[in-house]
Amino acid sequence: MHPDSPGRLPKANVPGSLEALLSRAGFVAAGEEADELRACAAGDNELLESLVGRRLTGEPLEWITGNASFCGLKISVDPGVYVPRWQSEPLARRAVERLLDNGVAIDLCTGTGAVAKTLATCRPGARVVASDLDERAVACAAANGVEAYCGDLFAPLPRSLEGCAHVVVGVVPYVPTPALGLLARDTLAFETALSYDGGPDGTEVLRRVLSECPRFLRHGGALLLELGGEQAEALRDPLDQLGYLDVVVLFDQEGDVRGIEATLG
Repeated sequence: MHPDSPGRLPKANVPGSLEALLSRAGFVAAGEEADELRACAAGDNELLESLVGRRLTGEPLEWITGNASFCGLKISVDPGVYVPRWQSEPLARRAVERLLDNGVAIDLCTGTGAVAKTLATCRPGARVVASDLDERAVACAAANGVEAYCGDLFAPLPRSLEGCAHVVVGVVPYVPTPALGLLARDTLAFETALSYDGGPDGTEVLRRVLSECPRFLRHGGALLLELGGEQAEALRDPLDQLGYLDVVVLFDQEGDVRGIEATLG
């Protein structure tokens, strides 16, 4: 979708032809991206040229501008940290619906902390904690005002939260390892496979969450996970065996599977 070698952009041509340049490079929202890059450059054409050159290599726009929009919030995004996707917004909003005003929520694989910040903003009386394996992500989430801990899934969380969570939510890695090569061309050129690789069928981390979650999720609490393809069906047996009830498959507007919601019995 993007040029293999963008080359150097003529300074005089960048401001006027930016939308066309980005469009030719295969960026769908070329006009919106052009506006964001111009705003970031703040009238400095030399800086704009540099920013556009970075974008044409496929570097995420959010790393270049330093922020992303998620559920109406401005989320700071540090270079190297997984960029929150708009496709995860319905999961975050559903988690808000399940979280009590004074409840406790846990956000796994938090990345920038976008989901956790959404929960904390919409339920200011609740305690929202998050975790991520990547130290850069934890630092980014903390900068976004999230109580974040560095470690694997539930491992780094305070023991005082055991049995207390009303909601556990996660956008954990769920892309099957053989399908990593099918991701958008530039994805793994910049973002780490750690954010995507869910094992042979994509359910490796998802299954771990299911089994470890009851230690922290209280009875009647909600587990919400992003996933795709046939993974919801593949998880039905372990969900039943581990005592989860009222399992609901979440779909996007195109009718594709986007997640599951389950209640701990």
